[in-house]
Amino acid sequence: MFTTTEFILRIAIAGVLGAAVGLERELRAKEAGTRTHFLVAMGSALFTILSQYGFDESLKIYSSFASFDPSRIAAQVVTGIGFIGAGTIIFQKHVVKGLTTAAGLWATAAIGMTAATGLYALAIGSTVLVLCCLEVFSFVVNRFGMKKIAVTFSTRSHDTVRQLLSELQADGVDFDNYGMKQIVVDGERQYEVTLEMKLRRRNYRTRILDFVKEFNGVSIELIE
Repeated sequence: MFTTTEFILRIAIAGVLGAAVGLERELRAKEAGTRTHFLVAMGSALFTILSQYGFDESLKIYSSFASFDPSRIAAQVVTGIGFIGAGTIIFQKHVVKGLTTAAGLWATAAIGMTAATGLYALAIGSTVLVLCCLEVFSFVVNRFGMKKIAVTFSTRSHDTVRQLLSELQADGVDFDNYGMKQIVVDGERQYEVTLEMKLRRRNYRTRILDFVKEFNGVSIELIE
């Protein structure tokens, strides 16, 4: 029979492994960080241990005339973690954000459950694979992938807007959405343009800033 010390060790290992994944997310300023992942892994481990060993006495007493499923509580962890994951997903400016963090929480719960069953090597190996996935793929995507951004700029000249859009198209920039409205600033009419575009992730902000600086009278209001 396992001791309380063994159970606490399993929970602690689960928490540390979860925190390792959370630290990577926190360093990237994502929605869920070290504490959230630590608690998810630790809680999942605790529920798993409770499911496996928390009802031994009841099983001994009632096993002759009742059936019990010791994995039922652990199975609900998989469902329950979906609510936490959903809370990290947001839809903003036609872009879905937080999916990777939500998937990371789901994987962290699985790591916690694995550690709770005593499969330490599997739990550690899974943590390493999750971290490799997050770091290696992030490097590849940031270097070679595309990013969808929204840029808002203003100018007093409608011709400048037309010229800027033409130059961006000639430069191979794809527009997903385009909107323009007239505003009055200090008694002068201006055109405020919002573009949703796809650009290479590498140095995309610098590229946009340098490109717009070439046009006199154009100022960037927002880059998201």
